[in-house]
Amino acid sequence: MTPLLRKLLGLNWALVLTMYGLLVFGVFSIESAARHLTEGGEAFANRQKMWIMIGSAVYLVTSLLDYRWFRWLGLPMYVVGLALCAKIMNSDAEVHQIDLPGGLSFQPAQLAIASGVLMLAWLLQDLPRLGGKIPKVGWLLKEPLVKVGIVAVITGVPFLLVVKMGDMGSALVWIPVAAVALIVSGVPFRYLSFMGLIGMTALPLMYFVVLPMASERGAARIDLFLDMLQNREVDISGDAWAPYHISIAVGHAGWRGMGWMADAESGSIHDRKLIPFNTAHNDFIFPVIAEEQGFRGSMLLITGFALLLVLCLFVATYARDPMGRMIVAGVVALFFAHIFENIGMCIKLMPITGIPLPLISYSGTFVVMCMFMLGLVQSVWVHRKPIRVEEEVTEKEHQPSGLMLPSRDR
Repeated sequence: MTPLLRKLLGLNWALVLTMYGLLVFGVFSIESAARHLTEGGEAFANRQKMWIMIGSAVYLVTSLLDYRWFRWLGLPMYVVGLALCAKIMNSDAEVHQIDLPGGLSFQPAQLAIASGVLMLAWLLQDLPRLGGKIPKVGWLLKEPLVKVGIVAVITGVPFLLVVKMGDMGSALVWIPVAAVALIVSGVPFRYLSFMGLIGMTALPLMYFVVLPMASERGAARIDLFLDMLQNREVDISGDAWAPYHISIAVGHAGWRGMGWMADAESGSIHDRKLIPFNTAHNDFIFPVIAEEQGFRGSMLLITGFALLLVLCLFVATYARDPMGRMIVAGVVALFFAHIFENIGMCIKLMPITGIPLPLISYSGTFVVMCMFMLGLVQSVWVHRKPIRVEEEVTEKEHQPSGLMLPSRDR
């Protein structure tokens, strides 16, 4: 059997099937969610299929290549991502993205996050090893404070850039990624506790001083969220229009939902354009799914995501080195943050933020980036350290067959 065929047969097929199941679910949801746009829902669904085909090629190549080679892509991708974020920092557009030829576009914040996970995995593994080769001062690279500094710099710089851009949703994703990186890299609990206390102490300063200066829209959305959470009077024809109708769409469909492509005559809120129809196919796709598929469809989607994350965690337990574990942990943190924020803002658990639902929303290059990162997880599984049964058998064969009696009995 050739090595390539062995790798193909050794793929984690449960992970592959779960990923493609979510992608297919997303294509059907996009067609219904985008039906009010000028091009029509079918056009967006076909375009999503094209991105999935591109992502499939990226996923396959990434899965079959050894993930350790991708460490050399981390720094170039990271620098390019930060440079593009800085380039569009002062843009007045509501969605900060780079326009490509052919009417395509992508958000550089997503490239920065994917490359940041690679950078963290590479540095947190190799720098402590490098410390053993440097005399006298090499021990400094093994100190927990150095790990904290690496995580702070790699995640802090793009976090501040994205906050400056006004994209609070993409910025918040860095927080769980940084927290998971600190835990998986082995930073002692006393350090984590101290940083947690400092963060909680700084929350009032961040909320009342820093946030209004960085993003007035973000501060207003949080204030609106808190007002709605406490049942205060809000203007549902103004700022509260979107969160009010989104929560209504999630809750009024019942167990079975209203069916795919439900119309206004059957009571569909989406068909009456009360869900923001310009972004219903990406940021607000979950309310469309909840209304059309009901509670059972929503729970099926959440169960699919839960299965995907559990399978990734299972892969992490078989990683052959710290870099593999760090990559998988970073991907899980990234996906969980997107899922929790996107669904949470639709059921009043989180403020409204512009963030797509992985593998489900129409997001162009983001679905390719998600499949690339899941390809890295698959590569960790394919190139895991094998259990060599032959070595165990050989060791048993070299053991003496007779019983060794104590010297006093000889």
